Amino acid sequence: MSEAEAVTSAPKTSISDLRQFRINKNLAAAATSKTVLLPGKKRIQVMPDSDSDADITPKKIKIELSVEEKEERFLAIAKIATDYDTMDIQDSLVRSNWVIDDAMKYLKDRRMPKRGPDSFQGSNNKVVVPPSAIITVRATAPAKPAAAPAKTTATNGTIKSRTKKSSSYGSDDEDSGDQAFAKGQVYDSDDSDTEASHEMTGQRKKVFEFMNTATPMELQTVKNLSEKKASIILELRPFKDWTDLCQKLESNKALSAELLNHTQELLNKQNNVANILTKCNKLVQRLETAIEAGAGIVEQPKILNKKFKLADYQLIGLNWLTVMHKQQMNGILADEMGLGKTIQVIAFLAYLKENNLAKAAHLIVVPSSTLDNWAAELSRWCPSLVVERYHGSQEERKRMRIRFAKEGFTGFDILLTTYHIVASTPEERKMFRVCKLHYVIFDEAHMLKNMTTQRYANLITINAEMRILLTGTPLQNNLLELMSLLCFVMPSFFGKNVEDIKSLFAKKNKAENGNEEVSQFQETQVERAKRIMKPFVLRRLKKDVLGNLPKKHTQVEKVPMSEIQKRYYNDLVEYYSNNKGEICSGDRAGVTIMVEMRKLANHPLLARYFFDDAKLREFSKRLATVPTYKKSNPQYIFEEMAVMSDFQVWQLCHKHELLDVKIPEDLICDSGKFQFLDSLLPKLKAEGHRVLIFSQFTMMLDVVEKYLDIRKHGYCRLDGSTAVEERQDMINDFNTDSGIFIFLLSTKAGGVGINLTAADTCIIHDIDFNPYNDKQAEDRCHRMGQTRPVTIYRLISESTIEEGMLLVAEEKLKLEQDITSNEKGGEVQETKCVVRLLTMALGLDKDEEEQLNKSINNSLTSPSK
Repeated sequence: MSEAEAVTSAPKTSISDLRQFRINKNLAAAATSKTVLLPGKKRIQVMPDSDSDADITPKKIKIELSVEEKEERFLAIAKIATDYDTMDIQDSLVRSNWVIDDAMKYLKDRRMPKRGPDSFQGSNNKVVVPPSAIITVRATAPAKPAAAPAKTTATNGTIKSRTKKSSSYGSDDEDSGDQAFAKGQVYDSDDSDTEASHEMTGQRKKVFEFMNTATPMELQTVKNLSEKKASIILELRPFKDWTDLCQKLESNKALSAELLNHTQELLNKQNNVANILTKCNKLVQRLETAIEAGAGIVEQPKILNKKFKLADYQLIGLNWLTVMHKQQMNGILADEMGLGKTIQVIAFLAYLKENNLAKAAHLIVVPSSTLDNWAAELSRWCPSLVVERYHGSQEERKRMRIRFAKEGFTGFDILLTTYHIVASTPEERKMFRVCKLHYVIFDEAHMLKNMTTQRYANLITINAEMRILLTGTPLQNNLLELMSLLCFVMPSFFGKNVEDIKSLFAKKNKAENGNEEVSQFQETQVERAKRIMKPFVLRRLKKDVLGNLPKKHTQVEKVPMSEIQKRYYNDLVEYYSNNKGEICSGDRAGVTIMVEMRKLANHPLLARYFFDDAKLREFSKRLATVPTYKKSNPQYIFEEMAVMSDFQVWQLCHKHELLDVKIPEDLICDSGKFQFLDSLLPKLKAEGHRVLIFSQFTMMLDVVEKYLDIRKHGYCRLDGSTAVEERQDMINDFNTDSGIFIFLLSTKAGGVGINLTAADTCIIHDIDFNPYNDKQAEDRCHRMGQTRPVTIYRLISESTIEEGMLLVAEEKLKLEQDITSNEKGGEVQETKCVVRLLTMALGLDKDEEEQLNKSINNSLTSPSK
């Protein structure tokens, strides 16, 4: 070995030896060390504060990856490790910090290949997923005999394996054909000259037929087949035979014969989804048979508070939950907001306790804003259910974990916690991954709409035998989000087909044609979604089940901006229209510009026009001498203030006692929406109405507060910074004190799960990018318990980006209507909303639109936390 080679290889060898030495030393120490117990003392096993399952592996430096990179690595392993459960693959990647080699090693060493829903067996030296970790629906038919020996068949020179699988959900061996179809590619460039390669096998016949008959929209669903390439294929038609097809694709510079393999992949995915639809139809028949046979219950559980009675539709919901339980199926209770999903679940848990059907404690995971409300409703409706709240400081939770490690989840029926707490630390994640639960119930489960987020990955590992999701908005933006919920609630049912579902229901960014063919394609997707979701989702609307609920009237108020506001907004649009190159580059440029336009459409003080740089330099010098301010360098302070809005500058100065810094009251009240409120609020107050005002921006709520002070309207306020323990007190105060005229809320924190039926008017000051968040918000007052008609005002600034947001929102709401109705309807076209809105607002051409789409793609898919 040369000296250079020795120098190069030495560090690698020494590091590896040192790591092995430490591992061996730790193992030896663990084997020889003994704990001596005092006489009469009992050992208490305390859960270690780590996120590992006793893995003795060196810690690795965490690498921050984008969602796309994680998805690519997931797909890479999924293609190799086809015999492993999708959730096991994801878990192995998370544990291995998304390093593919380490993840593959972990998967092979510590997870068993998935041979069927009942094959959770492993040797002594293997770590396997326990039955409770993967929820299964057991068929009512007798168990199938052990798998028959593998049978091999040769087609087109490729050996294919057909193994008879155990039955699940009445599927028999439906998947074997899919595997055969997936294995052997229809086109191989190495064999292109041989005569055998041009034979028309079964697989090739399907691909050939597709390429010869598919519509342009269907062709565009093939990987790497753009609208332009689809039009070229149409021109090359008809194809005489397989040889003709291959030669035409190979001879055209814009095309490639590899498209044939991509087509085969697409057809395979469609075949897998078709099998899922067949299974779903069987489940529907099974549920209907069970209901006809009297599987449900006819009265509410006796241990419920006798002062309260379930409504008829709530009793139907309880029946549905009990039938699903008897069939060992998980589900999504997706009643519209305000129909009492909380009460139906409490009644179901009471039913389990009354009939001694609870196998362990249940876990309920809720948003922070509804924690107190859940505790109150549990106490009110079923006092005999013992509830333990897992909430509080880190030290308090640590003491509870020590108790749980010693005693398990015993002494209570329900453990109540929040999304933030359940996965906030490695210790919490491990506790819920290890300790066994019966049911886990996720309130506001639309938070699980994205299967690529860390939250989704953490929550799916909770060790519960059964799952129930509660959401008033199961469909938020597209069909893929609904599929994410279904894959979460029944992971073993969808199994290895998760990626097929994901790719087929991800909407194509293909275009503007709006013709009949596009509509037909979209209708097909909607019909597929309806059929898949039918066995797992119960969805009722208030208009259908609450005949006595007061009516809700919605008004979209397009208000003109004030003169100064209009001038600022038009100047901003003109600047970016003249500098289109600037918005079509950078990771977050498009999103930032859109937010700037939204802020100016709401109030000029959300930008900086009043305080110029000279004033900021004066303020920075004064703040540098203030003891309470953390910085003493005027230049640093100036740079910090330069990116603030006028209102933020004013807030900062007042916080540090620069009380002579003021914004004139006429500027605070100078916005088109405030001018509309000037005419609306006094009238509502005089007529005895009470009002909720929602905004996306807490900064906007700050300005609204100042406006209400000037106009002398009484109010209270709840947003994300409001302490959890104070929220329910504020809600109770508003519901009982008629002197509080207005409740200010942020849409994200105050628009979820709380009851504010004391109000009968809801003002959406600025609409959400996601219309379902606004729907959640307005239903804080339009729900059970409301006695007066409800009016909803949506304020839209005229000739601004908000008009485009309203248009997109209406399309998303139409998709929900299509999914939940029995009539046929089409899916909205997939155009990234930010790109679309900026294109409309700034007049981008097609190339600029495409460039902008690429530049902000990462920002739109960043994981939620």
